[in-house]
Amino acid sequence: MPHPISLAFLTTFEASPVEAVRIAAKAGYDMVGLRILPAAASGEPDYPLLSDDRTLREVLAALADTGVTVGDMEIIRLKAENDWDLFARFCERGAALKAKHVLVAGDDTDPARLTASFARFCELAERHGLTADLEFMPWTAVPDAAVALRIVEDAAQPNGGVLVDALHWDRSRTTLEDIAALPRNRLHYVQFCDGTVPYDPSDEGLIRVARGERLMPGEGGIDLIALARVIPEDITISVEIPHRELATKIDALGRAEMAIAATRAILRAAGRA
Repeated sequence: MPHPISLAFLTTFEASPVEAVRIAAKAGYDMVGLRILPAAASGEPDYPLLSDDRTLREVLAALADTGVTVGDMEIIRLKAENDWDLFARFCERGAALKAKHVLVAGDDTDPARLTASFARFCELAERHGLTADLEFMPWTAVPDAAVALRIVEDAAQPNGGVLVDALHWDRSRTTLEDIAALPRNRLHYVQFCDGTVPYDPSDEGLIRVARGERLMPGEGGIDLIALARVIPEDITISVEIPHRELATKIDALGRAEMAIAATRAILRAAGRA
């Protein structure tokens, strides 16, 4: 069974949610990822899809018109203190959009409290038909796959998962064997991109690349073919390739088309087309 492919929010970051749905359809994606809450603590605008019913109706109409579905929604950041009412509204939007997954980041340095918060969010997400997928990132309180899996397993929620991002896999202490050993029921989708090798290992360097300097699959030094061979054969691949400089030269549709073509080339090389 071929991998379903989803257009991640950051690949076409400048597009409105309606535009993103239509771009995904034109470029041949099965799904689209939508950002509902800001990823950064400051400096990022609010996203109208959370509270604007007109925007929601327009997105639902575009989904119905194109046949594209919503893969993941971004982003829940779990901190020492969390706005659970806001998280509830986020999940209600996810249910309205018939989304499948929620990208979760762990920013609480207290492991026990973070695990409890993750379990609580999983319960909230499950009531709305959503998985909660904890993404490990080297500069966060969840720096690698081992820590992510421990939190997910200790939270003991059926919809909890570990989100594998190719960039963070390559930049963290996580090995290919670690990815291959992740329980199937804890993997709901993965994120593909490429990156330069060698690279700046500082937090600032890692964040800069992650948010705006990723490369198309096959253009960098990450062994995506090996990664493709160890992930489940039917799992959704979310293509997440923010490249701010490229966006000044090629429009969102053009970049989306480049990204899916490059991803399919990796899958063919891995025998997963």
